[in-house]
Amino acid sequence: MSNETDQKIQRAHKRKLLVIMALLLAPVAISYSLYFFEYRPASTNYGELIEFQTIKGIGLNQADNTIFRPRDLQGKWVMISVDSGNCDEACKTKLYHMRQVRLVQNKEMHRVERVWLIDDDEPYDTALVDAYKGTIFINAKESEILESFKPIESQRKHIYLVDPMGNVMMRFPENENPSLMVNDLKRLLHLSQMEH
Repeated sequence: MSNETDQKIQRAHKRKLLVIMALLLAPVAISYSLYFFEYRPASTNYGELIEFQTIKGIGLNQADNTIFRPRDLQGKWVMISVDSGNCDEACKTKLYHMRQVRLVQNKEMHRVERVWLIDDDEPYDTALVDAYKGTIFINAKESEILESFKPIESQRKHIYLVDPMGNVMMRFPENENPSLMVNDLKRLLHLSQMEH
């Protein structure tokens, strides 16, 4: 084998080595560039992701006057509305939207619960129990549970989403759009299923 052939082979090996090194370093260089130029991809979720807050405290389950503990719902995704027992139209709309968003999940709806936290002593209309069958009515007045829900202005303006570990992790905007809520919940149910 001639000296010239050896040099060609060595040059070819060096080129391959340089290409491999460039491919290995490219992701690091790109990630640093994105970080330093403060590139942030647009969010695809409708609800606002909020700082995780584990729900603590107890309430009174209005269905049977038993103590409600948030851990009773662990393992489920939970939509929560906070409102007065004197449920006005906005309150009823939230209860309706939570029911519909759960129903649209079809085969996955057994993984979703709905809770109405009543934050005062106002008696609720018992017709709501039938109208929103399956919603858990909890008297949470003066309960530590309410401290877990950080509002923008008022807790009553939002529907909150709690993950299966019992953490409040998302808040839907006031006058929520149920179609967009459905998309967020579908995505979360799908992703959480892939983890197991």
